[in-house]
Amino acid sequence: MYNSLDFGAGFQFLFLALFLIPAIFFLLTLQNTLKAISEENRKMPPANVWLMFIPLFNIVWQFIMVDRIAQSIGAECRRLNIPAKEDKPTYGIGLAWNICNFLTIIPFIGGLASLVTFIIYWVKVSEFKNLIKANQHNFMLDAERNIFHGDKTI
Repeated sequence: MYNSLDFGAGFQFLFLALFLIPAIFFLLTLQNTLKAISEENRKMPPANVWLMFIPLFNIVWQFIMVDRIAQSIGAECRRLNIPAKEDKPTYGIGLAWNICNFLTIIPFIGGLASLVTFIIYWVKVSEFKNLIKANQHNFMLDAERNIFHGDKTI
């Protein structure tokens, strides 16, 4: 006999497996990336990534968060002398992910585009986190920067 409680539990498990668990790991990656960045270069506290779980607020917050993470990564890359092609690495793909989230109103196309850009953004942020961690001691002190870059104001 069919039991509606079994269906409800199954749906909850499916939701948990497909959406909530990946979201938690994604936000952990973002939080750990910000933690790896020196405090002076962080444009937001690492714990603020969890604001993505606030319904409706997250629609606006995702744009702010992507921008601040990109600014933080860019500043840290400059501090650690990590070559980056852009001032705000990860911003372009993060913005594309945010825009695709709005396009999910178009069946299949928006959802697929959102999923693809989400995965690419997640991978890019994780790559920069690993680069930053691998180069933690690669920074020049302000005095060294002045000497090596010809600035005479020590």
